[in-house]
Amino acid sequence: MKKISVVLMILAVFATACFAADPALGIWKSIDDQTGEVTAIWKIYQEGDTLFGTIAAVVDNPQDVIADACKPSYKGFPVAGEVNKMHTVGTPWIFNMKNDGTPGNWSKGNIVNPGDGKMYGCVIKYLAPGEKNKKYVAKEPTLAMAGTVGPIQVFQYWVAATEDDIAAVQAKFPAKN
Repeated sequence: MKKISVVLMILAVFATACFAADPALGIWKSIDDQTGEVTAIWKIYQEGDTLFGTIAAVVDNPQDVIADACKPSYKGFPVAGEVNKMHTVGTPWIFNMKNDGTPGNWSKGNIVNPGDGKMYGCVIKYLAPGEKNKKYVAKEPTLAMAGTVGPIQVFQYWVAATEDDIAAVQAKFPAKN
């Protein structure tokens, strides 16, 4: 009987670990690496084994702004239609990311900057407080988010946000229509 109890406890712990949410999932504030200012609030989510990210609220623009600097299409873009006619808010600008085998580490996907229309490779690494990425040490839960061109990775460090943060930005910069 003791052996069965031990086996059941081990299975329960293993099952919990397998179904725990990836730490990269959630709501994050993107921070401009030069100014330190919040530029947008993102929702990072998973569908199947693929990670995506949409802008939930954009700073300094109306929430219904169109990403007209974008091209009409991008290879692998997950939404049908002309990208340069899509809203900045709600479109999956981060797409087709695959987990690297470690929770919180994603790569092999892309990110499109809706402000200038450029597409980059993308790497996302979750950092717990105290963890380091290059010279950066996380003071709070952080996403080390890099746009990549070949082997070159340029990181921004995004911090955790909430639904209240989204609502505050949307109220400050409402949709025009």
